[in-house]
Amino acid sequence: MTASKSSRARNARIGAQASAARSGTAVKNGSGGSSASSASSASRAGGASRNGGASGTRTVAGDGGRDKARATATRNGAAARGARTQAVPDAAAQAGPAPWLQLTTFLLALAGLGVSVYLTIAHFTESALAGCSESGLVNCTKVTTSPQSYVFGIPVAVLGLAFYLFAVAIMSPWAWRATRREIHLARIASMVAGIGFVLYLIYAELFIIGSICLYCTSVHAITFVLFVLTAIAAAAWGLKPGAAWKFRFARQLKLAPQPD
Repeated sequence: MTASKSSRARNARIGAQASAARSGTAVKNGSGGSSASSASSASRAGGASRNGGASGTRTVAGDGGRDKARATATRNGAAARGARTQAVPDAAAQAGPAPWLQLTTFLLALAGLGVSVYLTIAHFTESALAGCSESGLVNCTKVTTSPQSYVFGIPVAVLGLAFYLFAVAIMSPWAWRATRREIHLARIASMVAGIGFVLYLIYAELFIIGSICLYCTSVHAITFVLFVLTAIAAAAWGLKPGAAWKFRFARQLKLAPQPD
């Protein structure tokens, strides 16, 4: 009976140990499963986080790229509009004043040169001027042979010839389109000097000689018209291409693109 009790006690201890072993294994397996599940969840969360961060980065980068592209396009568009706006005034500046003004001044200078050549020939040949009266207020011979027909010992006809030789060159369309400022300054300076000399000759004819010469008067009129047209050109287009005054400035305002 004692042996039987010992056997039962031993069997009970063995069963308890076996149960404990099974329980420990289950606990271990449960902890491992939980750890594995936690690790898997963390991995998935980390992956999702990384994927989310990358997507967010790509989204931000995409937005920034589009913003940069729009800004670049805006700058390029503004630059293109500015270039187009500037191209028209630059082209107009290179062409100089209006073609009608260039042609008119050139033809007037040629006419003045022709009259000056004829007066110079008549002076040195001492021939009478065709179609000019020899008495009364209109007396060409009295004017061309007077002491006032010389300035500093030089015949006025020769001075007029030299002036209009220069005027033909400076009033040519090529001179009007020149880019050198000196040419345009020389034009306006020569016209100021010419109109000043004309005023002196008119005073001499009316108040000293007491007669006028039709050919001289025609030269005076041509010089006055050239002076007026040159002054208008200087005011409207500047003393050189690209230096414009309010007429071209108003035209540029009309051509300029309006702000968006």
